[in-house]
Order: sequence, then C-alpha cells, then structure tokens
Amino acid sequence: MEKRNLYLTNIPVEEALERFQNALSPHLKIENEDIEVIHSLDRVTAEAVFARVNSPLYDCAAMDGAAVVSAHTLGAGEASPLTLKQGGDFMAVDTGDPIRPPFDAVIMAEDIQEKNGGKIVIRSSAAPWQHVRPVGEDVVQGEMILPGGHKIRPIDVGVLLSGGITRILARRRPEVAVIPTGSEMTEPGEELKEGGVIESNSRMLEALVRQCGGVPSRFAPVPDEYGLIKERLKDAAERFDMVLVTAGTSAGRGDYTVHALRELGEVAVHGVAMKPGKPVILAVVNGKPVVGIPGYPVSAYLAYENFAAPILKFFSGVSGLPEAGAPVTGMPVVRAVLTRRLVSSLKYREYVRVKVGKIGERLVASPLARGAGAAMSLVRADGFCVIDQDSEGVEAGTEVNVALCRGLDGLENTVVSVGSHDLILDVIADMMPNVYHGTRLSSTHVGSMGGLLALKNGEAHIAPTHLLDEETGVYNVPAVKKLFAGRRMALIKGVGRAQGIMVKKGNPLGIAGIEDLSRSRYVNRQRGAGTRVLLDYRLKAVGIDPSGIVGYEREAATHMAVAAAVKDGGADAGMGILSAARAMDLDFIPIGSEEYDFAVPTEFLELAHIRAFIGMLKHPDFRRKLEELGGYTVECCGEVVFLP
Repeated sequence: MEKRNLYLTNIPVEEALERFQNALSPHLKIENEDIEVIHSLDRVTAEAVFARVNSPLYDCAAMDGAAVVSAHTLGAGEASPLTLKQGGDFMAVDTGDPIRPPFDAVIMAEDIQEKNGGKIVIRSSAAPWQHVRPVGEDVVQGEMILPGGHKIRPIDVGVLLSGGITRILARRRPEVAVIPTGSEMTEPGEELKEGGVIESNSRMLEALVRQCGGVPSRFAPVPDEYGLIKERLKDAAERFDMVLVTAGTSAGRGDYTVHALRELGEVAVHGVAMKPGKPVILAVVNGKPVVGIPGYPVSAYLAYENFAAPILKFFSGVSGLPEAGAPVTGMPVVRAVLTRRLVSSLKYREYVRVKVGKIGERLVASPLARGAGAAMSLVRADGFCVIDQDSEGVEAGTEVNVALCRGLDGLENTVVSVGSHDLILDVIADMMPNVYHGTRLSSTHVGSMGGLLALKNGEAHIAPTHLLDEETGVYNVPAVKKLFAGRRMALIKGVGRAQGIMVKKGNPLGIAGIEDLSRSRYVNRQRGAGTRVLLDYRLKAVGIDPSGIVGYEREAATHMAVAAAVKDGGADAGMGILSAARAMDLDFIPIGSEEYDFAVPTEFLELAHIRAFIGMLKHPDFRRKLEELGGYTVECCGEVVFLP
C-alpha cells in the first residue's frame, strides 16, 4: 500500500497542544491506586495523608544518661555537687526510653560521675523537660503529613512510617507504549548493513517516560507495512494509557502512521510550526492520546517535551494541564547574550541548542548544530534558545531567553571556550570535573579567528587558537596582539601538534603533499580555522590556486569531522591533526608542526576555574593521555605568556 501525506498543517505550538487537549478532554481522567509506603518513592499522593499515631508515642529520653526529678536537683553546682541514688532519685535511661512521672528531665551521661553502690554525682541542676522529647514532638496524631499532589521524597517515606502510615493512595503511573517503526531500523548490537539505521529514539523516549512518572513498554521495531502498523497501534491503544509511535510521521511514501491513525480514531493535528519537529501527529484512538513522533533525534526529543510530556505529567499527577497559550516547556528560563547571529524562518518556532556560560556578570549562549538529526547537540547543550514564529532571527549580542536543560549552579564554575577544535578539549572536559571538583569546560568550535572575535566581544573566557602569521611565521602572538591592541592579554601555552593530510589506509591516490591535492576530492575546514590558514599559506607558497582543488569550498567544523568524511569515502583527503587520523585509522602525510594555544584576557587568570584549566594542562594524567593519542608535544604546556 502506498499513501503519501502531501499536506501537513503549520499550527503554532500552543494551539496544537490546545487542540490535542480538547480532543482528549472527554477521556482525560486520573486514576489512583493503593500502594505500600516503602515502595512509594517518586510517586504522587492522590490525597492528603494524616498521621495515625504520635511520634514519639510517649515522652522519651533524647540522650543517654539519667532521668531525674528536676526539682530535686536544684542547688547542684561545681562547688556543691549532689549525690543521687538509683531508683528513688534517678533512673538510668538510653535514648528513646520512656520518661514516666515523677521523672521530668534527663542529665546527659557525659555530665554524670558514677560512684559505687548505684549512686551518681551531678554538678549542675536540670531544667524541667531537659533532654526529653515530649509525646508528638515530631508528628501529632491527626495532623497532615503530606498534601495531595505531593511527589514523595526519601525523607517523606521515613516520616510517613513514623506517623503510623504503611499504605497510601497514590496516582496510578500511566502505562505508555513506545512503538518504533521503519524497515531500516536495526536493534542496537545487531549487525548494521548498508541502509540500516540503529534504532535509538525509542530508548530515549523510554527514559523520558520514566522521568515523567510513567511506565514505558517498548515494542520491537515495526517495518513499513501499513497493515502491521495499524494492527500494532490498535492493540497498543486498547492496552495502554498513552501511545508514542516514532518515525513514519512525515510525507514520505512509506509514512503510513497518520493514515492508520485516521482509520483508527481522530487526528487532531498533523504538522506543527516548530523546527525541528514539524511533522508531529497528535491523535486520539480508543480515548487514548497517541503522539506520532518524527524520526530525527532532536525532533523526537522536542516533540515529546512539547506534546507528550504535558499529558503524561497530568496522568501521573506531577502537574496539571498547561493553560491555553501558555509556554509548554517546563525548563527554567534565563536571559543570556547570543554569541552568533541566528537566521530563522517566519513559518516556525525554532529551538536552537546552545552552550551557556557565565562571563563576568552575564550569561552567554553559543549556538550548536541546528540539524534535526544532530543528536550530539542535545548531549552537549545546556539549553534551548527559542526563536518565536514570525521572527526572522536574532542578531549576535542580543539578549535572548534560554530554556535550561542543566542546572544554573554549574554554570558559575564553567570555563567557556570558543575557538579552534582539538581532541585535547574533550580530554580536559572529561578529566576536569573529577580532578577539580565543581569545575567544567564548555567548548564551542568555530575556528581560531571566530574564537578570538568571541573573546573580544566578551563571549568566552578562552579562545583556542593556532593562527599562523604569514609575514613572520609566528603562531598566535601576532594575531592576538593585533586584534586586542590596548588590552592586556596572555597566552596559556597548549600543545605542539602535527598537522598533515589525512587519507585512507594505503593512500590509494599516492598523495605525497600539498601539490597533490588538486587531483583529489578534498574536504576543508571553515573560514577562520587555523588549519585552513595553514593550508592557504602552503598553497600560496607552491603557487597552487585553491579554486583548482575539488571540494575546497566544502567545510567541516572539526578535525574529527574531516577525518570521518575521508574514512567514509566522501572525500579523498583533508587537512587535520595526527591524533584525529589515528582515531579514525587513517594514513597521515605530515605537513608541519604548529602551536595550539589558548588566548585569555589577563583578568581571567585569577578565576578559580581558569586556574583549574591551567592545572589540567600540567596534570600528569593529562600528559599520559596525550602520549596515547600521539602527535603532540608538551614542553611548554600550561605555561602563561603575558603579551606586551
């Protein structure tokens, strides 16, 4: 069967959610269940919970020592010690023992001198009810312990049990079917053949469902067969509280999901004005919410957060339904200065992943990759810059709203690095939080010149750079001095590294040097990248016109991206560093060595997290890791050079 979804709507996000809720409103209900308190962590109370017993149950000793009649101890002091007899004057007690009349106070064991014959000596008087926990001091029978709609924490479990509660009425956790579709889908760990795609979205959705208080059941991938998809959706809508079906939501020939849902129930929305994530399907089948989630990872994440999460949180009792027109994301929102211009379409609300850091007294947001399939941008992101529909974009330097997906506290001790890419940044980012607890490195890769400009604009702490000055043949110093004239700057010395041409194993084209690039398919670095500056310098030296190199205009953002293009066969050659070639098992033709350093304003050198970064460059574990990677020299690594 071949059906094609030629028309998708373009409904604003809030309106789409409102339509979905309206379609669901006759069926929306919250169910409760009786559960044991010992298994109630993270569950939501369905009603207020009241204590059945007092805690403590009786007046009891708060300390180990002696229970006494306080009135009988008056006058005791250092100069006038008082001797008490066991039984009549005092009673030995341990913490928690009942205190019964006539006793009304406890003297700590540390303040007692024991004597033979069951006697003790005290040298200070006891106040009434001293070191005694009165009945109901913690919990009073009949008082409310927890309100309804409360998410139970570990401490709540203990207090409930202390109040005599062993079972409570809680919101029933909604059961959610997660159905991946697509004939190309391959289970993780299985052999991946050409044209196959590792199915990972459903596992991400499983984890997101658990985070919202739901119980996910993940199905095996369903091939692109209309009958099978329809049958699986029908079965899931009968047995589960919610259905999430991934992929097959767009306008392709094998995208059957929307047709099956229209036959089984009501499709409230197909197509939302959001990017990524436009081809979302919001439907109701058998009174159950069904969300058709696009196949690209970022689209899948945003579709879930905007449309599935609000309904699921309502079912599980975590929150009520969003009001009409209200922002749907539950993430905390901060104001941050955008480091790079973002152009957007008037048709969509766009969610741009950003790295966030604190420079001085302001937060800065650096955009990451924007593609719907750029799953790593979700891993690296600290938040989302949301560009509203009907906006053509945002200029660099503009203060924008950022919805955070990480805690704000961690941003205080984050080193914001913007500039050239190198594998050592990943090594430092991995090691630094463990060596210097509470610190973090956040790096964005825009090339050496892009990083220096970000540093000049106050959008970074450091700028990794390896810019060669063509006139002097000196790395970094001339460029930094020229760009930051009149400002006190320093270079944190990094590594010497081998630059060269990366080619497939065996060097099938027999490339020997720069002169041979004109007979290869090349993949370049972006303008402003130090590697590209070095290439242009070498091409000029041998009199080669860059326009004669096929692929010179094809740009990659990192050394690893260049290496991946060569490894995959999309290019024959690309300039990069030896460690990237080794990581991708490529051959390497050396071109020269260079200095990879970190430009920094001198005032930042006193910051604790910058000192931690410098400490990492000198750390023996870091040096050992560089030896494993290969292609680096570390003679001056971590030294600070102040520029005149």
